[in-house]
Amino acid sequence: MAKRPFNRDPRKPVEPQNRINEQIRVPEIRLVGDNLEEVSSIIGQEVATGVYPTRKVREWAERAELDLVEISPNANPPVVRIVDYNKFLYEKKKKEKEIKAKAAKTVIKEIRFGPNTDDHDFEFKLRHARTFLEEGAKVKAFVQFKGRAIVFKDRGELLLLKLIKEVEDLGGAEYLPKMEGRRMHIVLSPKKGGK
Repeated sequence: MAKRPFNRDPRKPVEPQNRINEQIRVPEIRLVGDNLEEVSSIIGQEVATGVYPTRKVREWAERAELDLVEISPNANPPVVRIVDYNKFLYEKKKKEKEIKAKAAKTVIKEIRFGPNTDDHDFEFKLRHARTFLEEGAKVKAFVQFKGRAIVFKDRGELLLLKLIKEVEDLGGAEYLPKMEGRRMHIVLSPKKGGK
């Protein structure tokens, strides 16, 4: 029996995602930030965007009771900000959450036909396909061949081509009907101007 992996003690402090304060060991850094005027007033010295010795900027951060946080370690010299590290992490998570919420989620709805689908069933499923495309979802339509029905591949292809023709005002097929095992399928994408 395999050993279970050792679980990390939840009371141990988590490694910071960015290097902060004494962890920054390069001789020079580039200081940026929109709070530099505030830092200047706290320490009583003019602080501006630019390249400075690391030791000097670390002193400024200590005097302002803030953290020196490396935000771009691969730049030459590395880019840092003087901020409260916890507030920095909070704002970073908040931005990531907003970006994730704005990202378009692709929804794929499926519609199944048989090779002997009659006109009434076709119309019923066509209405569903049109509704899904109007809502901005992709539609995967397929014809399922069971048993000996596999000999009716041409019927399945005609059915899917008819579906493409009926919804061409709302969307188009990404590819022509193709066979995969006992299924022939297409994917319909909504037109960009939809919704």
